[in-house]
Amino acid sequence: MFTLSSLNLNGIRSATSKGLEPWLAQLQPDCICVQEVKAQAADVAGKFETLADLSGYFHFAQKKGYSGVGVYTRHTPSDVVVGYGSSEFDAEGRYVELRFDTPTRKRSIISAYFPSGSSGEERQMAKYRFLAEMLPHLMALKGQREFVLCGDINIAHQEIDLKNFKGNKKNSGFLPEERAWMTQLLTEGGLVDVYRKLEPAATDAAYTWWSNRGQAYAKNVGWRLDYHLATPALATGARTHAIFKEVKFSDHAPITIAYDWQS
Repeated sequence: MFTLSSLNLNGIRSATSKGLEPWLAQLQPDCICVQEVKAQAADVAGKFETLADLSGYFHFAQKKGYSGVGVYTRHTPSDVVVGYGSSEFDAEGRYVELRFDTPTRKRSIISAYFPSGSSGEERQMAKYRFLAEMLPHLMALKGQREFVLCGDINIAHQEIDLKNFKGNKKNSGFLPEERAWMTQLLTEGGLVDVYRKLEPAATDAAYTWWSNRGQAYAKNVGWRLDYHLATPALATGARTHAIFKEVKFSDHAPITIAYDWQS
């Protein structure tokens, strides 16, 4: 089994102070994709380069204390791709791809952090520009190799993916244009929402993010914003899943899926 987890840290220093590393040591994943590292290379050096014997590879944002993604892995990658070639968004630290290639298979694990548009119209327009770039990038990559993209996508795709869908139809994260983008990715684009493959009807149990306002976590008024998006050949190997909520490392919960992949 290949155990793959994903977690928006909301700051690596904060998440590690809340017990992330002991949890990882118990879980023993092959990889964990992390988002919102909120640190630079100098902050990570000597402190967070490894966690629970996993080695980290990162894409840091130029802006201090902002964004940033990483993949911690038990296996040495054959190549590391930092950024996806965007003149606008690579400066924001939103994409890192670890390649694990053999003579017979080409596989990638990607950690991605999609922009949020909740702060206003300017960032919503930036989010749309990001989505417009990301779709053809993923389609081109799908033509070259198998991959799982893990990350905070900042889109709740279906009504069952958030508690108050009726009241959020005009809010970023559940806008018709965002949901249509996700639908296109999963239909014409041919990628698989792995959690929904395993749990096609789950509602409350599926949430991975809760607002810090109004006791949303205590009342489980949540959203499903964190995904494993996989090429079909890898998605067919998905066997078990877990959304860990017993310890709150951040405002997101880690989602872990175990895959049965042939070498």
